[in-house]
Amino acid sequence: MTVYSGPVFDMAANQFGVIADYLAIPADERDRLLLPKRAVVVSCPIHRDDGSTAVFEGYRVQHHLTLGPTKGGTRFAASVDLGEVAALAIWMSWKCALVGLPYGGAKGGIGVDPSSLSAHELESLSRRYMQEMIPFVGPHIDVMAPDMGTNEQVMAWFMDTYSMYQGRTVTEIVTGKPVSAGGTLGRREATGRGVAHLAKRVMTERSIGLNTATAVVQGFGNVGSIAAAELQAMGVTIVAVSDHTCALHRPAGLDVADLMRHAAKHGSLLGYSEELKCDPVAMLTLPCDVLVPAATERVIDANIAGKLQCRILAEGANGPTTPDADLVLEKRQDEIFLIPDILCNAGGVVVSYFEWVQDLQQLFWEEEEVTRREYQILNRAFDQMASRVKRDNIFNRTAAMAIGVERVRAAKITRGLFP
Repeated sequence: MTVYSGPVFDMAANQFGVIADYLAIPADERDRLLLPKRAVVVSCPIHRDDGSTAVFEGYRVQHHLTLGPTKGGTRFAASVDLGEVAALAIWMSWKCALVGLPYGGAKGGIGVDPSSLSAHELESLSRRYMQEMIPFVGPHIDVMAPDMGTNEQVMAWFMDTYSMYQGRTVTEIVTGKPVSAGGTLGRREATGRGVAHLAKRVMTERSIGLNTATAVVQGFGNVGSIAAAELQAMGVTIVAVSDHTCALHRPAGLDVADLMRHAAKHGSLLGYSEELKCDPVAMLTLPCDVLVPAATERVIDANIAGKLQCRILAEGANGPTTPDADLVLEKRQDEIFLIPDILCNAGGVVVSYFEWVQDLQQLFWEEEEVTRREYQILNRAFDQMASRVKRDNIFNRTAAMAIGVERVRAAKITRGLFP
C-alpha cells in the first residue's frame, strides 16, 4: 500500500521496475529506492480580490536526501496531485544522479489554474505556499525551482518570503530567480538550450544536415519556445508548434521569433493564424527530423509511437512517453533515436545547480561560462548513456535510468541504513 496513486505515479513505478529487473536489484531494496522520503500536503488559504477566502491544496515531495539536498520545480496547474508530484520527484532523482549533481529529487505544486488568478492573488498564493513549506525546506534541505505555471517572479516571491522569516536575504533557497534577485545568467534558457544542443549532437552523428532538417515542437512554453528558437538559429526549419490552445503547421517553416512575440503579448498561440491551424495530435506524427514533446506527461502512447515519422525524439517534457510506447520505440530504435527526458531536459537542473553554487559563494559567472559548463555536463552524460547502450545492447532510456538508479543505490548502500 502507498499514498501515491494515479497514472503518472504508476508510470514512474513501472519504469523503475524495468530498471530494477535489468540491474537485478533484490526485492527488499526496491521500496527504499522508489518510495519518497517525505511528502507534505498543506492548505493554502488566500483572500481573493472580491473579499472572499479561497483554499488551495499544495504539495511537496522529497524523494531522497542521500546525495545532498533535494532539488526540483514547483508546478501550478489544475491537474496537480500528490501522485504526479511524487513521480516527478522520482524522475528528478534519476536525472540529478545521471548528470552527476549532488542532489536528490523533489517536486512541488499547487492544484490551481494560474490563469484564473489576478496578479495580486498569484503573489498571495505563492507567498502562502512558501510560508507553509518553511519548516521543510532550506538551502541544504530542499531547493525549489520553477516549473509549469510558475516563473522567475514566483521564485522571487518564494525567496523573499523565506528571507523575511530568516531575517536575512537567502538567495540560495530557490533557483530560477531573476538575475536582479540573485539568479544566474542563462537559467531561463537552459532547458531549451540543452534540448537543442543534444538534438544537434545526434543530428551531427547521424549525418542529418542542419540546414535541411525539420522539427516539430509540441508545447510552446519556456522549454519548447527556447528549443525551437535555438534549433532555428542552427538552421533547422520549424514546421509545426503547439501549446494548450492550438497547433500551427507550415511546411515551409514558421517564424519562431514572431510566434514568441505573439505568445508573450497574448499569453498563448491562440489567434496567431487561422490558416495555419492543424490537429494537435496529428501534429506529433508529421514527417520531421526532430520531434520535441515539451508539454506534459503521457502524450505519446503506443498508438502514436507506432505512427511517429521523426528520426530523433528529444523529450523536453518530463514523462511524455508512456511505458507501452517505449516498447514500440525500443523496436524502432534503428529508425528513431530517443533522447530520454532525464537527459534531454536536464539542462535546467544543471544550470539551477550552477545558480545555487553561485549564490552560496556570492561569486557569479558570465553567461558564456554557464552555457559552456552546461553543455560539458550534458555531453558527458550522453557519452555515458551511449557507452552503456553499446555495451549491453539496451534501449536508451534503460541505459540512462540505470546509470541514475545505480548511483543512488550505491550511495544508499555506502551510507547504510540508520539507525
